[in-house]
Amino acid sequence: MCKKLICGPMATISHPAFRILVEQFGGCDEYFNEMINAGSLINAGPFEKYYINPYPAPQKMVWQLTGHDSERMVEAAKQLLELPGLGLDINMGCSAPDVYKTGAGIGWMTRPREEAEEMISRVGQEVACYNSKNPEKTKRFSVKLRLGDEDFTDDGFFSFCDMLVEKGAKLLTLHPRTKKEKLSRPPRYKYCQALCERYKGSGVEIYLNGNVKDAVTASYALKTCPDINGIMISRASVQKPWIFSEILSEKNKEIKVDMEKICYDYIKNVEEYQPPEFYKTRLQRFFTYFCMNFQFAHYAQTHFVNAAEKGNEALKEEIRDFFEKCPEEKIKTYKIG
Repeated sequence: MCKKLICGPMATISHPAFRILVEQFGGCDEYFNEMINAGSLINAGPFEKYYINPYPAPQKMVWQLTGHDSERMVEAAKQLLELPGLGLDINMGCSAPDVYKTGAGIGWMTRPREEAEEMISRVGQEVACYNSKNPEKTKRFSVKLRLGDEDFTDDGFFSFCDMLVEKGAKLLTLHPRTKKEKLSRPPRYKYCQALCERYKGSGVEIYLNGNVKDAVTASYALKTCPDINGIMISRASVQKPWIFSEILSEKNKEIKVDMEKICYDYIKNVEEYQPPEFYKTRLQRFFTYFCMNFQFAHYAQTHFVNAAEKGNEALKEEIRDFFEKCPEEKIKTYKIG
């Protein structure tokens, strides 16, 4: 496989503690950071330094920006461009109600076109200005998006993408679902391939995002969209931080994973790279997905998540108890292919 593999942006997950874990298994080509709120960043919120910590792979970072106000988006973009990494990404795909109802995320795709165009144009100009001043460390300008609202049309979607490209976007990451479509509905990969064909030879890259959870589904995505430049994986990388190595490995190769060590290491890294106020949410979200690896997944999820409510020591004790009761879960062997 010669396509790039990208770890997607996930709230409460895409921070240094998680990237350290993925890197231990060989890492991936790019890490998108969890959404950075433009207003909080320019107002120097007390937790922003944790959101913009690029450890442990600053050279692979892509900073994703969200917000509903053009002025703040531009000012925040200026700050993010000064950070190490590959570039700046605008979130136009988040469909969480508390995000899009403010006009952020996919809200940019559903509000009047001229508003989105004005914001993208101004942020694109900032990226171009930065690149002209720093020709040896240029930054990529990208957008992550969905198909649009439930009443989207092909003409409207492709016209919107054309606008993004005309205003300077060099990469589009498409999660090919609408605002309300859930993960149970198959993503419409044909739109990813259509974008590849539309911008062929233009220098614009296309990443596919959605439903890739192992080597088999990655192969299917590539068969459906042979011209994509990369595959972005999000939730599946939390369940299996080794998924990128799994996809790249030769068939019949085995990957051995010390599950108990991962649990303790992750808690330690969260304590080192996140503020105490974030411990609970970061640990609960991680273990909700990671526990899916266990035979008694629901039991582990319930006990770990509830223990995290009481504090990290309670969580460690619950982990010890689980592996004492289920020693067969300590070391997992995954056969590829």
